[in-house]
Amino acid sequence: MRRTTLIAGIPIAGIVALSHQQAAAWSPSTTFSRGAPTTTRLASSSISIESLNLTPELAMMTDAFASIPDEKTRHKQLLYMASKLPDVDDSVRVPENKVPGCLSTVHVDCTVEENDDGRKVVQYFGDSDGLLTKGLLALLIRGLSGCTPEEINAIDPQFVKAAKISQTLTPGRNNGFLNMLAVMKKKAFEAVERENGGDVAVAVSGEEQSTENETAEVVTSFEEIEGKPMYNAIMFTLITVLKPTSITLVDNSSQHAGHAGSKGWAESGESHFALEVVAEAFEGLSLVKRHQLIYMLLGETMPKIHALEIKAKSPSEV
Repeated sequence: MRRTTLIAGIPIAGIVALSHQQAAAWSPSTTFSRGAPTTTRLASSSISIESLNLTPELAMMTDAFASIPDEKTRHKQLLYMASKLPDVDDSVRVPENKVPGCLSTVHVDCTVEENDDGRKVVQYFGDSDGLLTKGLLALLIRGLSGCTPEEINAIDPQFVKAAKISQTLTPGRNNGFLNMLAVMKKKAFEAVERENGGDVAVAVSGEEQSTENETAEVVTSFEEIEGKPMYNAIMFTLITVLKPTSITLVDNSSQHAGHAGSKGWAESGESHFALEVVAEAFEGLSLVKRHQLIYMLLGETMPKIHALEIKAKSPSEV
């Protein structure tokens, strides 16, 4: 008789990579163990859990998703998780909580609490008007809640590939997923910083300086321009994900009046941009790969503009 395995409450038959005990552990529970990740191997690859710096909850879900034998069932798991995400009130659905670069509208925020060992950890909450995107958000909320900003910031986004979730996503949704994770990392530090009166900000600044070989500080904010949604979206996404040491974006749309494609984004007429950006992420990448990275990050924005001129360098090239 075939044993039925439950993952996220849905019966899945014939999963060979996970034991029944492991899969059942993913059923909704009220308590979580938030210790250091164990050094185990993902069932689907040679990547170790430790190398991805995942939280225990996220590591378990990554392994569980990787064990699902087909894309359709992974899709169902995400939809199930979306259905279990707690509702939020309209106070969460404000511009400062909106995640840029997502095909669906996503809002996410967090609160800070002190756990039993005195560490300040964050608890996330949020919502999306797209079911699959909501499932991805639910996965991140569950996997990151109850952890410190440092633990959350250390997470390698490549876990989405190890979990085979990326196979379920279009490039646009994959880009949105990366943006969600980046925003949640940023919000964790900001929330604890407010709680500590600035202590975390100093610590992060020092860490960022050391990772950039103390040559430049990472750009963390920009001045939004009213009536320029494309400019604001591009800057927010690149600053959040790339952590550049320098970034300049110039709107040249007015110079291309009358040209093909000059109408640009219907709401603002933004059509042509020139970008200069310096980031550690470009180190060791060819010019083509650097451009591809930027295009991927701006997956939802690119179809809305006509041209983006790019100059991308690593700090060592400046």
